[in-house]
Amino acid sequence: MASILLLVEGSSVFGIVYGVLTVWSRLSLSDWVFMAPTLAQSLVFSLSSLAAFYYNGLYNLRDVRSLDGLWPRLTRSVPLALLLLALIYTLFPQMKIPPAALVLSMAIVGCLVFALRAVLYWLLQRRPFVKRVLILGTGLLARKLVREIENQPAARYAIVGLVDDSAVLETPLLHYPLRKILERLGYPYMGPLKHLRKIIGEVRPDRIIVAQPEGLDRSHVRHVLLESRPSGVVIEDGVEVYERLTGKVAIEWLTPQSLIFSKDFRRSRLDQALARAMSLSVATLGLIVLAPVFGLIALAIKLDSTGPVLFVQERIGRRGKPFNLLKFRTMHPTVEKTSEWVCDNVDRITRVGKWLRRFRLDEIPQFWNVFRGHMNLVGPRPHPVSNFALFVLVSRNAPECGQPIPFYALRSMVRPGITGWAQIRYRYANGLEEEIEKMRYDLYYIKHMSVWLDLRILSETVRVVLFGQESRPASHPDQVPANQPEPGFESAA
Repeated sequence: MASILLLVEGSSVFGIVYGVLTVWSRLSLSDWVFMAPTLAQSLVFSLSSLAAFYYNGLYNLRDVRSLDGLWPRLTRSVPLALLLLALIYTLFPQMKIPPAALVLSMAIVGCLVFALRAVLYWLLQRRPFVKRVLILGTGLLARKLVREIENQPAARYAIVGLVDDSAVLETPLLHYPLRKILERLGYPYMGPLKHLRKIIGEVRPDRIIVAQPEGLDRSHVRHVLLESRPSGVVIEDGVEVYERLTGKVAIEWLTPQSLIFSKDFRRSRLDQALARAMSLSVATLGLIVLAPVFGLIALAIKLDSTGPVLFVQERIGRRGKPFNLLKFRTMHPTVEKTSEWVCDNVDRITRVGKWLRRFRLDEIPQFWNVFRGHMNLVGPRPHPVSNFALFVLVSRNAPECGQPIPFYALRSMVRPGITGWAQIRYRYANGLEEEIEKMRYDLYYIKHMSVWLDLRILSETVRVVLFGQESRPASHPDQVPANQPEPGFESAA
């Protein structure tokens, strides 16, 4: 949905600017000599506007759900768009358009975006564009799905009810609490699984999400679901829907079979080669271009506090091989053994360190690690060797996992990265529970890794770096906003 919206708005902005410039310059379709520069000017304007919209979160439809949320972000996009245009006009004066035409174009574009979003939000609530969803189950997975569907109107899911196992509901003692749970969810309980055929006939869902996998053990349920397929009803696995909505793997419901026989968790040779070539190119260019910045940061660190400029720590890399990760030091040195969690070391962060962390400048020495082949630009953040055994033990025995599967070991399938999916979707981990939550995002990246996903992560990282966004605390892992950035697991530096 976000990609389609970006394409529609980009095309509309381009058309508006081209139309304004054509009228302003009194061009006609026969003026081929002047048409090419006008097309170039329109393209520059539209790309600058889209970049400003993107970096202000206008295409994060999970956060921007209404016109009330759109207006402040649209307003903040104007200065950034003007700044980008000023930079381009300085480098390429021929791209400059008349100031009056620029102001007029921006005004029309603002009104157009506002109108397009108003139409979008109206359409998202209309029956032809909404998928009626029946959820099988009322357990933890079903409740998480309900919450995610409510938080993402752009998914266009409308829950018509929930169906649960009759063996549970027919017990009088359990009937009342379950009713209360459903009342809090705000959706009707349609009946037990034994009445599934009748329920489907009454509510006529477009999709059925199976959030109670054990219900499929009944031949009656399987037959009813199979009968529904020819009539156009889409049957979806609740775990896959949850993964698609949240961008993280539901490790609670992973099974050994799902990992052993999975065709995911692998990357084509072409993708691997492209990712490595991109990482090596950017790292080499970064080491050369940022050399003066390295010197200034090193000087600032030495003037601000005593201790070495660089922080060196042994981390776990691809296939479990350790390597020395480089960072600019952001904390006061200590001879005592300290906690690895950031929240336990806040008082040790230096004044310069706060700014380096905010804009992620403390990470740029890792270009050397990328150049050496220890890391890529994108991948799961490498954990300290001291924590590796602990996380492996947790991943095997934590109640959330349910099965003795070494999920954590899957992180070592790929090179670690300077930035990653977990870093742009979550925040600093300050405990084992939050580290497991981050692992869900890391596994999602490893499962779906591609060049396009890497480019998306890099673009989001640029937004974090440019705006120096801080991580926000979450009361519960499932309540973390989808666009919440985070600089990665970090030990005392």
